[in-house]
Amino acid sequence: MRIFLNERMDVRRLNRRRFLFFSSIFGLTSLATWFMADLLWRDGITGVELVLLGLFVILFAHIAAGFCTALVGFYVINRGGDSARITTSVALDQDPPLASTAIIMPVFNEDVSRVFEGLRIIYRSVQETKKLEHFDFFILSDSNRPNQWIQEELAWVELCKQVGGFGRIFYRKRRQQINKKAGNVADFLRRWGKNYRYMVVLDADSIMTGRALVQLVAMMEKNPQAGIIQTAPRIVHGETLYARLQSFANRLYSPLFLAGLNYWQQHDGNYWGHNAIIRVQPFIDHCALPDLPGSEPFGGRILSHDFVEAALMRRAGWTVWLAGEIEGTYEEGPPTLIDSAKRDRRWCQGNMQHAWLLTAKGFRPANRFHLFMGVMAYGSSLLWLVFLLLSTIHVFGLLEQPVGAGGIRPEDFTSIFGYVLEVPEALTLFVFTMLLLFLPKIVSIVAMLGRAHEVARFGGRGRVVLSALAEMSLSTLLAPVNMIFNAKFVLFTLLGQGVGWITQQRGGDEDGTDWREAILTHGGQTAFGVVWGVSSFILLPAFFWWLSPVIAGLVLSIPISIFLSKASFGRRARELGIFLTPEETHPPYELKRLRQNLAECYRHLPPFEPLRADYGLMQAVLDPYINAMHVGLLRQRRASEEAREWFAQLRQRLLREGPEHLSTKEKMALLLDADSMIWLHRELWSSPAGEVAQWWRLAIRQYNVLTAAPTTALYR
Repeated sequence: MRIFLNERMDVRRLNRRRFLFFSSIFGLTSLATWFMADLLWRDGITGVELVLLGLFVILFAHIAAGFCTALVGFYVINRGGDSARITTSVALDQDPPLASTAIIMPVFNEDVSRVFEGLRIIYRSVQETKKLEHFDFFILSDSNRPNQWIQEELAWVELCKQVGGFGRIFYRKRRQQINKKAGNVADFLRRWGKNYRYMVVLDADSIMTGRALVQLVAMMEKNPQAGIIQTAPRIVHGETLYARLQSFANRLYSPLFLAGLNYWQQHDGNYWGHNAIIRVQPFIDHCALPDLPGSEPFGGRILSHDFVEAALMRRAGWTVWLAGEIEGTYEEGPPTLIDSAKRDRRWCQGNMQHAWLLTAKGFRPANRFHLFMGVMAYGSSLLWLVFLLLSTIHVFGLLEQPVGAGGIRPEDFTSIFGYVLEVPEALTLFVFTMLLLFLPKIVSIVAMLGRAHEVARFGGRGRVVLSALAEMSLSTLLAPVNMIFNAKFVLFTLLGQGVGWITQQRGGDEDGTDWREAILTHGGQTAFGVVWGVSSFILLPAFFWWLSPVIAGLVLSIPISIFLSKASFGRRARELGIFLTPEETHPPYELKRLRQNLAECYRHLPPFEPLRADYGLMQAVLDPYINAMHVGLLRQRRASEEAREWFAQLRQRLLREGPEHLSTKEKMALLLDADSMIWLHRELWSSPAGEVAQWWRLAIRQYNVLTAAPTTALYR
């Protein structure tokens, strides 16, 4: 099949690029392996040393892949950009033709204010492009908390009233949360997919400007073989020091890696699950996710669906592109190290499942490489841990052997294990590895310093350099902590421990991580680092200093985690000009407006404390407007006689005993039943005070105060 970009793609050029890219990885890895093997084989090779060499080859190749991606990205950027980009196929100033597009946002127990204010910003931005008639917006809720559900419905109605969005902004609450986000999107496609040529998938924290959305649709129209176009969202709105650190690193270093990715993958790109546009019909036809053999965590339903959907789209002959140059695409990151680890726990299981698919029939080599790198994103942490522990065991084993039989004396360690002063191969290997780890960051900084206009948006040359040095230092300390986290997650997955679907923490607590949570989370890492460090120092002090960067990160993990989680430290860093990004110094209108709107939303007083736990249920039963709205959104279902009897008993319990005596599942069942909601509203307002629970009497008094209605004598 011919690959189209502006009606033609030079396949031979792509093959040359890939040959250069993968040959570079192979060459670097081979060279490093030769040095490492030469060091290990000086006195013969043991079984432990053979395993160390095998681990070294795998881990160094993983590092080399990232280095080569950044290297070709630097080459592309410095020659003025890549002509083979899908973004060059359209020009927005020519008023390109568009087609029907659904903007969908799956949500699961998210911050309602953030979700709907974000949607408001996107809607208004699209409206300003004068292209609103081509777009519809969908909130696809899988929330399983009564309060969350009712607040989402209220926010949807208010948003539609304020922007005139009825008939263009839609809200749907699924009855059954099957297959998580992928199942949520699949349910939307079954019901409404035939009405749209394209869909743009957003996360609950995504923001995309109207210009970016119009550009994506125009590129799909211009390139009829394009199945998915993935943007590169920038991380914004970080308040904590950890979030600001991640945002700065993402903004400073990503251009090189994005340019490098597009250089070698071209139309065999990847899909990251959000901030991307998808051609609906081929996605429906070819991207249904299969169940993997066996049961969870390795088998069953696929959790990390995005990589697999990109591979399925390519297998069907449709192209997948990365449009990293598109401006106006944003997301928010986790606010703390612990929140990031919780997210990685879920992602780890999904990525490890991809091991099943590495040999799937019909997948393109580039997609197999994407899947393999997804597995290595977490599997490499376990391999690094094993490599370091085996190295420790190997060195301690050499101490116990006679000197003439290959053993060493402690005083000889610096020259025998380190080899840095006396053995050129060791020095070369050490410098070589450090260059591959840090050179992409250094090159990104140098490239940034050469662009005066761009560097000013980061706060100036001095602040960029200071921020980059702080980022590299903190990243060095965080690396062993993340290594232990991910190694543990991989082990849990291998041992058959699955993971539940948790809501990602988007914002940041003002106080950050408390000591109790930090000790419970990082206590094992700290103890492990202390034991490892103390034993190394006692047995071989010189080896301890070689391990000190790893030991330091583990031993200091508790205070580091607390320090990075503080929003106050994040604000102070911003005042000092540390970790500034262009989205902070020159925020686009959409981000500025979102921050202002959320500040207004969060000023509202919280619900009356005794009613807080079931405030949404109270509104749906008590308030006639909310009750009618909620019932109107429910799809009527015919229930069996047994079900009707069960609902009748449940309704009576709710009125007579109060909601605190019902489980969340029972409350959700009542909210899903239109007849029950109508009956509850009528009975609550018509029953004498003595026949309803004290909770409801308090609720009605509070409701009357809030609505400024005369207090009903019956409930005085």
